[in-house]
Amino acid sequence: MTLSTTIVPALLGLATGLSLIIAIGAQNAFVLRLGIEGRTRIILPVVAICALSDAVLILAGVLGLGALIRAAPIALVIIRVLGAGFLIVYGLLAARRAIRPEALVAEPVSAAATTGLGIAVTTVLALTWLNPHVYLDTVLFLGSVASQQGPAERWWWVGGAMTASVLWFSALGFGARLLRPIFARPSAWRVLDASIAVVMIALGIRLALGL
Repeated sequence: MTLSTTIVPALLGLATGLSLIIAIGAQNAFVLRLGIEGRTRIILPVVAICALSDAVLILAGVLGLGALIRAAPIALVIIRVLGAGFLIVYGLLAARRAIRPEALVAEPVSAAATTGLGIAVTTVLALTWLNPHVYLDTVLFLGSVASQQGPAERWWWVGGAMTASVLWFSALGFGARLLRPIFARPSAWRVLDASIAVVMIALGIRLALGL
């Protein structure tokens, strides 16, 4: 094996994966908020779910699930409707936290106490698997790009794309605690929740309209 068949495709897969996931979205916004709250017991499984979900979807794309999705578009329509409803409801809850002063707290650690492990896991699973763009980006796009690699390079490329998810969600979840001094102020939580509300509701409306 040479660099052109191992390291190079792995780096290309890493860069392609990062280019898709480093963006303001529902999943990233949720992980960011949990990271700022700062409880490892919750952040670790959430980060693991995000990275593992991406790995499963990328692998599914390489193995041909994309063809099944193209053959049964109604499945994406159902996911789109469910995902839109979930995002809008979550966005409204974030808006309520931003509007109601009693929903704000002075310390991020106290805020974390309101986010239970079960709720966090259920929410991140819904944000991941009820988002049709995940299937379009990860299964169809990444899967098709991976399939275009040569036999010797393909799995190195896939490994790079999977590594991108692990690196990004780990950095987002565990690195966000560096922002905790800023979020010691209730006003900062208000701004964050307002931003999350805008992102979630906007994405929910886009999904509902099929945009």
